Amino acid sequence: MREVIALPEIVDGIPEVVVGDEALEAPVRWLHVSDSVTVPRMLSGGEMLLSTGATWPAEPAELDRFIGDLADAGLSGIILELGTHYRYLPAVVARAAREHRLALIVLHREMRFVTITEAVHRRIISGQTDALRARDEVRERFTALALRGSPADYIVRQLGQTLGAPVVLENLAHEVIAADVPLSLEVELFTDWELRSRAAHRRAQGSGEAHGDDWLVVPVEARGIRWGHLLALPGPEHPAGRTAVLEQGAIALALGRLADGTKDEWGRIGRGRLVDGLLAGRFAGAGGAAARLEAAGLPMRGAALYGMVVAGTPVSVEAAEAAARAARGRVLVGSGPEGVAGPATALLISFPADVPFDDAEALAFGRAAIDRSAETDRLVVSVGRVGSDIDGALASLHEAVDLARGRRSGRGPQLRRAENRPLVQLVTALRDDHRVLEHGERMLSPLIVHDLGRGGDLLDVLEAMLAHPGNRTAAATASHLSRSVFYQRIALIEELLGVDLDDGETQTALHLALLVRRSSGR
Repeated sequence: MREVIALPEIVDGIPEVVVGDEALEAPVRWLHVSDSVTVPRMLSGGEMLLSTGATWPAEPAELDRFIGDLADAGLSGIILELGTHYRYLPAVVARAAREHRLALIVLHREMRFVTITEAVHRRIISGQTDALRARDEVRERFTALALRGSPADYIVRQLGQTLGAPVVLENLAHEVIAADVPLSLEVELFTDWELRSRAAHRRAQGSGEAHGDDWLVVPVEARGIRWGHLLALPGPEHPAGRTAVLEQGAIALALGRLADGTKDEWGRIGRGRLVDGLLAGRFAGAGGAAARLEAAGLPMRGAALYGMVVAGTPVSVEAAEAAARAARGRVLVGSGPEGVAGPATALLISFPADVPFDDAEALAFGRAAIDRSAETDRLVVSVGRVGSDIDGALASLHEAVDLARGRRSGRGPQLRRAENRPLVQLVTALRDDHRVLEHGERMLSPLIVHDLGRGGDLLDVLEAMLAHPGNRTAAATASHLSRSVFYQRIALIEELLGVDLDDGETQTALHLALLVRRSSGR
């Protein structure tokens, strides 16, 4: 109604809004011109009535009832022209319209109704055409995403950009799989996400619509199978309709799940990106990161949190989640951290505080998390120290990655724990300190330049020697070099660095420098 009375053809009639405010927000589906008292029976809802009131009831009680019948029929509003029949607006009409919250506008100048009718219908049809065109564009865009096999998090990001509002994809357990949410809203939105989500679902079910207190809730389902829901927070109107846009996104996601078959690509992509984002520092604050992890189903409050890297053999997401649940915990499986050779996977594990996680249990968890058909001879499980909050979890993840970057020696499953590697703990804690970085560069620069310029292996040889400081034979074996070639490399290292590699303090300084370089993923 607000848009209707702003049309030039209405403005020319000198309109006066008698009942407005919220009533002017009523949508207008069509314009009906009539003076008949039988018009309520002709309405189907959403119409605007344009009238002179020539045959309206004369008795105040009947006129009051007539206005009530119009409101009950779903009328959006009345535009009454004064001068032809009414010289002034009857008080009973104004009172009845106000009681029924029915928009009421009077025109103080006589107008050609056909001109008004054409203008309003042209505006309505134009809006409908724009909506149809916008819906076609949205359908084409999300159909293309589905056909290209776009991942769930990318589809959710496109939904957020299209709607200009935060969008969340959750599974049936109300765990967040993917979200397009400004970092500044993460703490507010994701804290106690399950409670907020369930409340929105109840409101939507109670209203019988997709709306839950201005949250849109649309299921992601196909062929009788429901995998989760899309939720969109309040945002600007969209020409295609916000619900229609969200439904197109839900269709694209459902087609993706059908194509995935029994694989849980949602969990692999959505939760994996969280772990990768933590390692890469892609979060605004600790509060938002913690809330996002909890919303994804990883308990944080009162939990024992461990970072882990399983290297040497591929990890199965399903097997890792099953192993965590068997120990009363939950796990988020990321991708391969930088600088770790061979197949490697970063994991963030949450256990109840009373669940032990000693060496035997940590190695058993690593074994259980890999593909059943995979060999365990090259399995290396690296575990950071336990954390009790997001900062501790992040530190544990970085410790596990730094441990995993170390050189492997021997065969068979191996376990590395940060508690047993105090130097790794120190480097992890000081990874961004410019003095530590400067030390690493100063100590190793000649070797780095040599290896980069000639494709050499001096850094690897030095690392092997420092891993076996009292056994050059074992160091040569670890370097896959003959003893004579190994000794030649050692002599070259001493010459380039101008140091004695048998000196204990020199070995410690070089070991620290190597750990600093490896911790940066190089």
